[in-house]
Amino acid sequence: MGAAAIGDIGKLFPDNDMSFKDIDSRVLLRKVNDILNENGYKVNNVDATVVAQAPKLREYIDLMRKNIAEDLCVDISCVSVKATTTEKLGFEGEGLGISAQAVCSIC
Repeated sequence: MGAAAIGDIGKLFPDNDMSFKDIDSRVLLRKVNDILNENGYKVNNVDATVVAQAPKLREYIDLMRKNIAEDLCVDISCVSVKATTTEKLGFEGEGLGISAQAVCSIC
């Protein structure tokens, strides 16, 4: 969204708007893809990393890639999902939460 200069997730889906409470994140991803397309952009590829001490995500990675590719209308070969730990450092390592980062190339 930043590369397309269309704002950020908080602008499109504010946390104080109760219509987004408990919404399926895939619905939001499809909406972002629609907005990108409406503004003349197409997703090229995605590289996502989930940071969590637990649970172990290996068995879910392929399904995550499939779902992201489907929602963004790209081939699964264009989507990378990785999982890592922080070796027990920080809030993720202490088991207090999970974080994720993603980079997406658009044209």
